[in-house]
Amino acid sequence: MENRTINLEIRQKNRSAIFRLFREREALSRQEIVQILGLSLPTVTHNLDELIAEGLVTVSGSLGNTGGRRAKTYSLVRDARTAIGIDVKKHSATAVALDLEGTVIGTVQRNVPYSSTDAYYRLLGEMVSELVQKAKLRKDRILGVGIGVPGLVSRDNQTVFYGEILNFTGMTAEDFGRYIPYPVALHNDANASSFAEFRAYPDTPDAFYIMLSNNVGGSVYIDGQPYIGTNIRSGEVGHMIIVPDGKQCYCGQKGCVDVYCAATVLASAAKGDLSLFFWRLKEGDPDIRRVWEEYLGHLALTVVNLRMLFDCPIIIGGYVGAYIEEYMDELKALLKDRNTFDPEADYLRPCRFKGNAIACGAALYNISAFLNSI
Repeated sequence: MENRTINLEIRQKNRSAIFRLFREREALSRQEIVQILGLSLPTVTHNLDELIAEGLVTVSGSLGNTGGRRAKTYSLVRDARTAIGIDVKKHSATAVALDLEGTVIGTVQRNVPYSSTDAYYRLLGEMVSELVQKAKLRKDRILGVGIGVPGLVSRDNQTVFYGEILNFTGMTAEDFGRYIPYPVALHNDANASSFAEFRAYPDTPDAFYIMLSNNVGGSVYIDGQPYIGTNIRSGEVGHMIIVPDGKQCYCGQKGCVDVYCAATVLASAAKGDLSLFFWRLKEGDPDIRRVWEEYLGHLALTVVNLRMLFDCPIIIGGYVGAYIEEYMDELKALLKDRNTFDPEADYLRPCRFKGNAIACGAALYNISAFLNSI
């Protein structure tokens, strides 16, 4: 029994190594796999046959021209499995479809306010159906649907246990998936967007990710893994108090980061349009400049506090994160004045995953789970 278990583990390890190699290389021959991984040709051939039978790998071409038989090359079937992610916002919803490479292969958006009603959940189902048709997804290859929500979610990803922003505490994956014919899981929006960031760029194993969207959230990664906390509330930077007895926050406290650093603070100064805000900022609008400087001051205080606590890179993401790179020097100058330990503020980084990060991250949970199972 022990030998059988060891053999199974070795076979699984070889299979995973071969599949992982296909995720890193565009095309490979059997002999190349043998040379790179140091496996025997029969082992490689057996695993390739299995992966081909499961539709995960396919013959993609051939190598060389020596006058003899040309070696076949094999490649990953990128759409062998797909996943769907949905970003539920207060006034809109966005759905994306991803392949195994994490590439977006379809997007559907609706400008509709959230409501805990059958009509809204039916709309989500219609969005998923439209996305399946638009991206030409095979229904039997869809791993599931991840839904990013602005609330705290239970460990099993099935229930919102704190949802003051949308007033939807207690809503479940079953509610959201009422008209979705695939497995549904809920994810905190900040955790989803940070998952997209860290999966796409795994060179930063320790970091704090700040999501500056219509609400402010955060996520802590240690050794490449998210730290969720004892009560699944870690990373809630939006509710750190930075202005004692300051402006009222929706959480019931005053002076929270969310009140001063949400993207809506900037958008409200430009007719509710964040892109217009940054356009006017670039054009030198003095009123917009004053709003920006006040905003940066609060953001700098928040970042410095996080740096003192975690002593790790701080990544700025969310809607504001998509624009922040151009203003990093300005923000770093403020950080230098507030932190004697890090005079260069090189720990601060702009996010690299800027488009639909919440929806993509929600989908990537399914993609990542599948890839890890191979």
